[in-house]
Amino acid sequence: MTAIEGVLANVDANLDTAIRKLLALLAIPSISGDPAYTGSVEAVAGWLEGELSGLGFDARIVPTTGLPVVLAHSRPDMQDEGPGLLFYGHYDVQPVGDLQDWTHPPFEPSVVEEDGLRRFYARGASDSKSQLWTFIEALRAWKETRGTFPGRITILLEGEEEAGSASLPAFIHSHRDELQCDVAFICDSDMWSPTQAALTTQLKGLVHEKVTVFGPNADLHSGYFGAVAANPIRILSSILSSLHDATGKVAIEGFYDGVPDIPEALRQQWQPLSEGAHMLESTDLRGGLIEAGYSPLEAIWGRPTVDMNGITAGNQGPGERSVLPGSATARLSFRLVDRQDPETIRKKFRTFVRRQVPEGCRVEFEGANGSRALVASPDNPFLQAVSDGLEAEWQTPTVHKGSGGSVPLAEMFSDVLSVDCIIIGFILSDDAIHGPDERYDVERFHNGARSWVRILGEIAGLKT
Repeated sequence: MTAIEGVLANVDANLDTAIRKLLALLAIPSISGDPAYTGSVEAVAGWLEGELSGLGFDARIVPTTGLPVVLAHSRPDMQDEGPGLLFYGHYDVQPVGDLQDWTHPPFEPSVVEEDGLRRFYARGASDSKSQLWTFIEALRAWKETRGTFPGRITILLEGEEEAGSASLPAFIHSHRDELQCDVAFICDSDMWSPTQAALTTQLKGLVHEKVTVFGPNADLHSGYFGAVAANPIRILSSILSSLHDATGKVAIEGFYDGVPDIPEALRQQWQPLSEGAHMLESTDLRGGLIEAGYSPLEAIWGRPTVDMNGITAGNQGPGERSVLPGSATARLSFRLVDRQDPETIRKKFRTFVRRQVPEGCRVEFEGANGSRALVASPDNPFLQAVSDGLEAEWQTPTVHKGSGGSVPLAEMFSDVLSVDCIIIGFILSDDAIHGPDERYDVERFHNGARSWVRILGEIAGLKT
């Protein structure tokens, strides 16, 4: 038996104990968005601190301006010469919503046989307690079998991700020296399919904007002034409809400045993925707007976009009210690609809007900050090590995919720690994430823990 096979065998033998502990973790209602559950969040932090300390880590609970962070480091006698590895997860969960929508109580998890799988239901089952427990279980097995890790280990477990991570930026800045590493693993992502693992190698940047157009008057009776007075709804609607041209391109002047086209090699790599993209198969795209010359997957992952997320004006009540409103408001989001600066895009959008506001009317904007796009270097040796480890466990090539979403944490790690982030996870789209009857299965948890063992084995090989 090789050294790595011994660690895998340890994971296999300990599976029942690992699941028992995971169910105990899931039973604690660590809802970060509701102050009534602050004590439960703190209880989970204490539970995790105890588990990590029991494995030999130098672990502690760090208070923040919000909810606590659990921070742990491998002791010198637990580590060989090698890279610094930072593992991130979050232990808080979403509110449960209406309990009547749950067929399994959200905080009474147990393993049930269902559809040929051993499955457990609980809030946080997939997002994200099972995720963080996969790497903790792998680290336990590695230490128990091998004695030392192939490098310096840091574990960061957050308690308010589901509530917006308000205190995390300050924590990362104040603990930047303690968090220094060579690579950061964010374990809060999805697989490509139930049998094929994936790495997210491209993340889009994000800008939110709120725009309000004011007419020169307060609300007016449409019977008197409908034919002649300015209507902010009409003005704002006209501006929004002009954001895209007939080919689906964003019509804001300078929006694409510096944006490279998707490399042909990458388009070829993504092309077969388009044919089996579960998120596209499960969604009706009729009536959507796809930029000409690009497939839906290319548009989602590789092209910048702007979307209208909400619009408010005038009569919103149940009865009729013939009114010309004094103002109209819209909320928009911009998803950015590499080489687009959030503040530059914000300024270009505002200039675009101001040029179309008629005389006598005015416009106000709300919006600040934003995140930039991140693209992992294909030459990153850790990326290849993770990819190889996942492929060895799942026996299928690891998908390197993009994302239409944003992960502000990855940008924080990149900016503050000057480190690349590798985004990995074992969630599936049908795990009812954030919904009633959120679930996970024992087999996927088992393979997830084994995946981390194989990844550590590949990283150990990098030392030579």
